[in-house]
Amino acid sequence: QVQLVESGGGLVQAGGSLRLSCAASGRTFSTYAMGWFRQAPGKEREFVAAISWSASTYYTDSVKGRFTISRDNAKNTLYLQMNSLKPEDTAVYYCAGATFKVAADLTRAYEYDYWGQGTQVTVSS
Repeated sequence: QVQLVESGGGLVQAGGSLRLSCAASGRTFSTYAMGWFRQAPGKEREFVAAISWSASTYYTDSVKGRFTISRDNAKNTLYLQMNSLKPEDTAVYYCAGATFKVAADLTRAYEYDYWGQGTQVTVSS
């Protein structure tokens, strides 16, 4: 069992930056693939970025070149550096952890076993 707690959200102007953090409890953080998802009002939760068990990274097209996912296993923490933010990035951002699965599609929410409560990101125009 792992608990995930996001932080770092807030209000920022378009073009600005934020860094989200996701602190994980437990001693097995390094064994999880991790991902970030977001959900805007009235929309379904969507994939943002993921880092696999082999440290490969994946991004949805709309954030490529602007967002960077990373992890610090010594600190049990996942990060999402968000630059050049746009109003359409406004959403609640969730981190998620996945136990190892063969041929998992880390862009799919159903692959993840643990979820945080979310942190609000609001980008003003």
